[in-house]
Amino acid sequence: MKRAHNFYAGPSTLPLSVLKELQGEMVEYHNLGLSLLETSHRSPEYDEVHHGAMHLVKELLSLPDNYKVLFLQGGATMQFSMVPMNFLAEGSHADYLNSGAWAKKAIADARLYGSVEVTFDGKEKGYMSLPEPRSVVSTPGAQYVHITSNETIGGVQWKDFPATEAPLVADMSSDILSRPIPIERFGLIYAGAQKNLGPSGVTLVIVREDLLTKEQGKVGAYLKYSTHAESDSLYNTPPVFGIYALGKVLSWVKAQGGLPAVTANNRTKADLVYRAIESTDGFYHCPVDPSFRSDMNIVFTLRKGDLDKSFLDGSEERGMLGLKGHRSVGGFRASLYNAMPIEGAKALADYMVEFAQKNG
Repeated sequence: MKRAHNFYAGPSTLPLSVLKELQGEMVEYHNLGLSLLETSHRSPEYDEVHHGAMHLVKELLSLPDNYKVLFLQGGATMQFSMVPMNFLAEGSHADYLNSGAWAKKAIADARLYGSVEVTFDGKEKGYMSLPEPRSVVSTPGAQYVHITSNETIGGVQWKDFPATEAPLVADMSSDILSRPIPIERFGLIYAGAQKNLGPSGVTLVIVREDLLTKEQGKVGAYLKYSTHAESDSLYNTPPVFGIYALGKVLSWVKAQGGLPAVTANNRTKADLVYRAIESTDGFYHCPVDPSFRSDMNIVFTLRKGDLDKSFLDGSEERGMLGLKGHRSVGGFRASLYNAMPIEGAKALADYMVEFAQKNG
């Protein structure tokens, strides 16, 4: 089988070695006579997988002891509601920074539970820029400050993070584990797995323990973070396969050299594609402020829009899939998550230059 270069925004590319391991263990797990997918989530075999994955999250992100790792379901989209359900007290407010499509969704859900103060709105600049982190301060009485670390659709990414008085909450779905983060600045981080962590079906939540004491009372058991923290994310049947695969991806990251090596690879891949954009005398255009261009999701358009189909057809003929931009914005998007090999980014960059030379 010849592997395609997978530029889809998610579910996204997974390490080939991980896929082969999953294939090899799918029918029978470690001479158990069963697949892990058939095994009780209370079994010693699954317990090792579950807590092994938690340990790797803590190790790779250098989490202090006062942070809990949770494995939940419902995707990051459920977190848009879980965060305000738990921490937006009646009569209080939270600060939200509107950086684009996913931040808007988080804001809309939060407003169902309490008051939201939008302290930054990128609309004036088409959601193509962000504020300087040092300029972000929490408003008096804010329960928390919410940001989206990387906008998958718009291609803007925080390169550093605010240090706010109120707890900082971040949706890191599309750049979690792609670089080191100053974890001490965050009260809570959440991320759907299907970009950098594994297949869809499991959501990673990292929460500082002191926030658990601030949860609101009238929240169902499953929707309380403390429920999952107290039960090690085994309150009910967890997404076994997703956690099993996530653990293998984390082991792969560790084998690459951890976050320093992954960060260097991601920077190399992004540089290849951005250089291709900038080297073609305006044939391609990336609308994002250069200071906040995402390393994970590179968006661009062609100067000659009538060539869009030809560009996309040519990329697919060369085994590059998923480059069509999100339906809400059009153009093109190259997602360069951790498991995208450098060869994939180079193949795209070479094709872009070649296409521009032929059609410019």
